[in-house]
Amino acid sequence: MPEKITIGDISVDVVFKDIKNVHLSVHPPTGRIRIAAPERTSLDTLRIYAISKLNWIRKQQAKIQAQERETQREYIERESHYLWGSRYLLRVEEVEAPPSVTLLHDEIVLFVRPNSDHAKREEVISAWYREELRNAVTPLIPKWEKELGVQLNQLFIQRMKTRWGSCNHKKGNVRLNTELAKKPRICLEYILVHEMMHLLEPSHNQRFIGLMDQFLPQWRHYRNGLNQAPLGFVTWEY
Repeated sequence: MPEKITIGDISVDVVFKDIKNVHLSVHPPTGRIRIAAPERTSLDTLRIYAISKLNWIRKQQAKIQAQERETQREYIERESHYLWGSRYLLRVEEVEAPPSVTLLHDEIVLFVRPNSDHAKREEVISAWYREELRNAVTPLIPKWEKELGVQLNQLFIQRMKTRWGSCNHKKGNVRLNTELAKKPRICLEYILVHEMMHLLEPSHNQRFIGLMDQFLPQWRHYRNGLNQAPLGFVTWEY
């Protein structure tokens, strides 16, 4: 569990790592504040540092609060849904056939049996997003295995409440969040590279950052694009 610093009404998570410099970040969608600090740095020192950055912290939180957010989905006619960063309108067709989803121009067409409830419609759409994500990421894996000189053991695609992706570097497994199918494609590639990079460097230290700079020089731009895309209804934490 991370340490915590409280400054008035602001709470700051503190994580100690094998790094040389202090890193302060504010994360969407709630504006959670995080400091990554070198081991043996005192909490008093970090509290003073955070106080000196209060104006910057509040500006970043204001930007996050102003960011566009998706509303909770009801899976009804003419509702907006996103695929690869583009907005589509949902069309619901009730048919006596197995449920499916088809993409047509500016519409996502959901075929379901008559009287299918909200849960069933959500299940069908979620399965479709998983398949879209798997189809998009499959050709990227061998590309980045060759680039990085690593071997991915297994890929898992699932709904994740707290992360865009994760990596078990000991087992060589990567997990990706199905929500990535709603974001621009480059965001998916950025997250995949980020997680596969942990096969070379498990932590987010300076070596990891250097490797990201080497293999994906614009990764910060892609990360910003991911954070600026419309946020899902789920409350995300990083």
